[in-house]
Amino acid sequence: MSSSLEAKIAARQRALFEQGLLRQRKALCTDTLCTDRIVDLSPRFLFEGCSYLNFSSNDYLGLSRNPALIEALHTAALQYGVGSGASPLVTGYSEAHFALEQRLGELTGHQAALLFSSGFSANTALMKTLFDKQDVVVADKLVHASIIDGLRDSGTDLKRFLHNSLESAQRLLSRNSISALITESVFSMDGDCAPIAALSALCRQHNAWLIVDDAHGFGVLPGFDGGKAAELMDVQVVTFGKALGCQGAAILGSQSLIDFLVSNAREYIYSTALSPVNAALALAATEHCVAHPELRLKLLENIQLFKQLCLEAKVPLLGSDTAIQPVIIGDTQQTLRIAAALKAMGIWVGAIRPPTVPVGSARLRITLSASHNASDIAYCVNALAQVLGDAHLPSVSERERLE
Repeated sequence: MSSSLEAKIAARQRALFEQGLLRQRKALCTDTLCTDRIVDLSPRFLFEGCSYLNFSSNDYLGLSRNPALIEALHTAALQYGVGSGASPLVTGYSEAHFALEQRLGELTGHQAALLFSSGFSANTALMKTLFDKQDVVVADKLVHASIIDGLRDSGTDLKRFLHNSLESAQRLLSRNSISALITESVFSMDGDCAPIAALSALCRQHNAWLIVDDAHGFGVLPGFDGGKAAELMDVQVVTFGKALGCQGAAILGSQSLIDFLVSNAREYIYSTALSPVNAALALAATEHCVAHPELRLKLLENIQLFKQLCLEAKVPLLGSDTAIQPVIIGDTQQTLRIAAALKAMGIWVGAIRPPTVPVGSARLRITLSASHNASDIAYCVNALAQVLGDAHLPSVSERERLE
């Protein structure tokens, strides 16, 4: 290895460590056996011999451990094997992929779909393939990094509107000839929802496409399976690793858009296809979501319980009504200390730091699941109240006075 590159790597890693921004992986394992009752068990895992309650996963409905889906994966593996073996345009596109694409179209009202192995690759492929330097695109200030990366690669003229601000979006649409407006259904770090219907009306008024990254909304938000999404969104990106509990993603839109991407999206053309077994699993998970609305109701109950207990304990929240419940700490090092204190109490939450969130807004990102029970949630809130009190952060009422 070049000595100059070694020096650059070492300096960068040292700087990240000193700023509290060094990312490191942790190998976790489950602490429960796959029994018929696994769906009733709290979401836990083991790390270095200790058991933790998991409040950091995007497995909103608990489907990653669902016995019926474990069986669906096994059955699909017996039928299709474990890999696709080629890109979709060679021999990697199977009846399992086709069936999933068709079903997603039925549930959302879109004409066609295109599958990818991750939401990141779906977003970057869509942005860098659809747009070029002749386009002007407006995007919410807080859209995902995959969208930003794709738009930068495309060379498009990117303009940002203030987060969830219709007035800011309206100003940009009025002053420019806009090709598309891009937002998310549920924002991954703040947990709030975009005003999709109002943004759709604005886009129609200005003859611009509305593109929605629906990663954290699909399968969770009301009406996800009503066949009406296409009436509001020209393009919808859904992922399978959140509410569906498995892996992969899809771009949904018109047949002409999907045909264009098949012919031009390098991430699709030159990548091994999502395995048929994962496509079959995603279809089974989708059908499970449709057939079991009680899972979404349970998640909603858990969200309401968490917010009520936090209110009583004066734990400051952002006002999110979704499974994503951030607690803003501000300072990066203090956020890491608070997260470590929670881990010492058996609670695992994400310590989110820049550049994922703006400087000065480091936070605990607490995510709720339908598989949490009331005692899990009560223990989490009590632990939060204790460690935040020990850190001498302002309470809810004190923050209101400071504002």
